[in-house]
Amino acid sequence: MFNRRQFLGSLGTAAGALTLPPFLAPAEAQNFETLNRQVAHLSPLEAAQNEDFWAFVKTEYTVSPNLLNLNNGGVCPQPRSVQDAHIRFYQYCNEAPSYYMWRILDQGRESLRSKLADLAGCSAEEVAINRNATEGLNTVIFGLDLKPGDEVVLTKQDYPNMINAWKQREKRDGIKLVWINLDLPQENDAYFVDKYVSAFTSRTKVVHVTHMINWIGQTVPVRKIADEAHKRGIEVIADGAHTFALLDFKIPDLGCDYYATSLHKWLGAPFGSGLMYVKKDKISKVWALLSNNEPDGPDIRKFESLGTRSFASEMAIGTAVDFQLSLGAARKQARAHYLQRYWTDKARQIPGVKIHTSPNPNYACAIALVSVEGLKTSEVDGQLYNKFKIHTTSIEWENIKGVRVTPHVYHTPKDLDRLVNGLDEIASASRRKS
Repeated sequence: MFNRRQFLGSLGTAAGALTLPPFLAPAEAQNFETLNRQVAHLSPLEAAQNEDFWAFVKTEYTVSPNLLNLNNGGVCPQPRSVQDAHIRFYQYCNEAPSYYMWRILDQGRESLRSKLADLAGCSAEEVAINRNATEGLNTVIFGLDLKPGDEVVLTKQDYPNMINAWKQREKRDGIKLVWINLDLPQENDAYFVDKYVSAFTSRTKVVHVTHMINWIGQTVPVRKIADEAHKRGIEVIADGAHTFALLDFKIPDLGCDYYATSLHKWLGAPFGSGLMYVKKDKISKVWALLSNNEPDGPDIRKFESLGTRSFASEMAIGTAVDFQLSLGAARKQARAHYLQRYWTDKARQIPGVKIHTSPNPNYACAIALVSVEGLKTSEVDGQLYNKFKIHTTSIEWENIKGVRVTPHVYHTPKDLDRLVNGLDEIASASRRKS
């Protein structure tokens, strides 16, 4: 019988050596050696459908057996090993807070920075550790030197916190916001590139691109947009809140100058942990959001002057990286998309049910949006919870309306059959009323 440490270690053989905290308590599990051999030679798509393997992965989560949580797009649960690490570090801090936080755990930030940089595919000197995507993106938005009349291109479908940050700069500094309105879903890179490029002018200084639009799960071709922007001397900010540790990519692949993500989403790190990326030659161009002795300097660490923070949650990020490596990025993405297609393909067959997200893995992954004819979005969301104890989220933003459904790797097809059956019953009742 394999315990948890052996489980992660055996997977890590293929994905890279793991260094796990020695305080993780062993837990009995299935004989994972056989399962690991079964998936080691499989393609990511084949491995995505090996239910024995994913059943074992599910044992690493402490999710409710009764409430079906299909709103992982908001925030993801942490694997048991991450929870254990967080609690252990927290207890460690409380033995003598100022000593253990500042003199012991704070010394682990540089090795954690290197670990995150390796996962992100960039230099450790380009990675700042903070609390979430909003903080990272706000740091860039408010830190760039923009003058009255400078133009920023963004879309009405971007995340509200980012939209509000840009509106604040517009109100305070007199910059001009140029809005794009996207018609989604799309399965054509040219559509997005043309939309953005047509909004560029000689006064455009920055383009803000959301890698995956959270409302509907639409993946946007950031690299192609970035290449066109750079031809015109325009800097690129990428909002990666919903793609880091879900899609199999490295940050430099996007060609962006600035990027931020929330590690408490798909990486499964403790709540309130994030990562900010700034290209090395751009760091001195961004003023630190919070006070620093060299706010316009070239050191990425100037963005980490947060004062007292949760050292315990920060240090436990390392265990979340270990768990991510154990699953494998390509394998995880394939599983997430497989689960999305599993339920959406079935739901498309239900009269009155409409799926608003692309089935194409190049344009979507875990997140999908669904609506039921004759019912308000809030009514569908409410009935899924009240009748079937399925937790989703109601989306009504600009031209996007529906219920957002986001499975995770700990879900099974049987879980999603429960969702499909619920949608079928809700749609049938709506048809009878009409």
